[in-house]
Amino acid sequence: MKLKVCGNLLPEQVNAFDELGVALAGFNFYPSSPRYMRQKISPEKMKQLKGKFARVGIFVNARYDELVRTVEEYRLDMVQLSGDETPEYCEKIADFISVIKVFRLTGKENLEPLTIPYKNVCDFYMFDTAGTGFGSTGKKFDWGLLHKAPPAKPFILSGGIEPADAGKITGFAASPAGAKLFAVDINSHFELSAGVKDMKKLKQFAGELK
Repeated sequence: MKLKVCGNLLPEQVNAFDELGVALAGFNFYPSSPRYMRQKISPEKMKQLKGKFARVGIFVNARYDELVRTVEEYRLDMVQLSGDETPEYCEKIADFISVIKVFRLTGKENLEPLTIPYKNVCDFYMFDTAGTGFGSTGKKFDWGLLHKAPPAKPFILSGGIEPADAGKITGFAASPAGAKLFAVDINSHFELSAGVKDMKKLKQFAGELK
């Protein structure tokens, strides 16, 4: 199980991710997000980041040409599609880069019909908590949904993950529902302010998750 830290704005913090065992670093390209990073991290700064972690660009209903240009400009390794992107759009993007498709859940969904159209057009699913917009809610969805319908594809668990959740996550990973758990995504509960991570909390959580 890998660790994904999303919503990064400070290069000096990202440069410490290898030491902490962070495998995926998320950078938000959605202009409405408080963690929108274009004005904080230039393409030149991105290229100077040190580490083996994958650089994941977060997009919401972005135009195809805009997304492609950003991937090339920032040399991204993966994209996370967090909006209402169709299977056809995901397939087009997946032709040239790895795709994480986000499903925002209220707790009442039937996962199988929701995810099946995307099964062959993305590399990973990501399950997050539905809110009024497309940003982080800081709240959990009911993981019981995943127990009822264990995902048939590698997936990332997101939505209100807190520092005290490491034990709960390792237990979930050992269950049938967690058989294909690829990574855990953390964000707002590990911050001092939007985009500024609490590195002590992050380090402790990463250690407990191992």
